[in-house]
Amino acid sequence: MVTTGFNKLLLEAKAVEQLRSVFDPEIPVNIYDLGLVYGILIDDDSKVVVKMTLTSPTCPVAGTLPIEVENKIKELEGITDAVVELVWDPPWGPDMMSEEAKLSLNLF
Repeated sequence: MVTTGFNKLLLEAKAVEQLRSVFDPEIPVNIYDLGLVYGILIDDDSKVVVKMTLTSPTCPVAGTLPIEVENKIKELEGITDAVVELVWDPPWGPDMMSEEAKLSLNLF
């Protein structure tokens, strides 16, 4: 089944919602609003590639968080597969956080 542009938008919205259920264990903010997700790519076969980073290359969950993200995306109906690509450029910084995340952490 080929995924159309409209369906890709729906799947991307579902993926974002799903990513908002994954939290950094050291910061009480989900990884999407924290700014760790740099991109969500969905191909014509409904395979999802999530490009994300971590707050630090020495992050204690570097070995488990990407797997958790893959598994959360794979749970979505209509997704055929999911892969997480860890990227380090650009480096993560607090300026990448959503306004909501900054407010919840009292970063004005």
